[in-house]
Amino acid sequence: MIGTSLKSQEEIVNNIGLLPNEFTPGNYADGWTNFDFSFGRFFLNSAMVSLLTVVGNGVSCLLAAYAFARLRFRLRGVWFAVMIGTLLLPGHVLIVPQYILFRSLGLVGGEWPYLPLLIPQFLATEAFFVFLMVQFMRGIPRELDEAAKIDGANAFGIFRHVILPLSRPALVTTAIFSFIWTWNDFFRQLVFLSDLEDYTVPVALTLFIDSTSQSAVGPMFAMSVLSLLPVFLFFVAFQRMLVEGINTSGLKG
Repeated sequence: MIGTSLKSQEEIVNNIGLLPNEFTPGNYADGWTNFDFSFGRFFLNSAMVSLLTVVGNGVSCLLAAYAFARLRFRLRGVWFAVMIGTLLLPGHVLIVPQYILFRSLGLVGGEWPYLPLLIPQFLATEAFFVFLMVQFMRGIPRELDEAAKIDGANAFGIFRHVILPLSRPALVTTAIFSFIWTWNDFFRQLVFLSDLEDYTVPVALTLFIDSTSQSAVGPMFAMSVLSLLPVFLFFVAFQRMLVEGINTSGLKG
């Protein structure tokens, strides 16, 4: 990808080698300014959606996992099984009823078009992360809960002072996967975003390929290289915590 991003349009077709015969760094400038506004606008859109998704998944999934793992209520096992069962539903099956629902609520193409992408994340709809946190919380000794009750803590106090500080590895794991999956998401963002200025990076990259005219393959590869940097840096920065979270959340082996 890096080699192709430094090749001219003609050399991309004729040179199958990894390295270009003649370096063309202008692809990066052309890709950055290919639209009416800079490609940085798409980076900002992706960063905003990804970071808000991280916050939404972290808060909502942690609260849902605490209820399933530590609280006792009627049909808890049934609701947990239903939640796990949603993992069997492909996202492409859900996208049509979701679109109809959000369109009926007037949220598709509204003043803030990202609401259909963000609202589900604040409602604990990611069963994988709920399951991950439930498994992690089940490994926390219940004696800590009993000690907190003796000190006068209620259910929220136990969550705030006991479970939340100890759930940091699971939260970091959720944050990393949420960021990477959202940053790379294409289909849902393509369905719900209609205006060019609202596009995220994955959707914007497809604009370089035009079936009716010459395709800007070099600039597309250049912007693809830049689009990988946030994910790479995010993963490197939290790699140690990611491994720790997976190893301590009941997902070993």
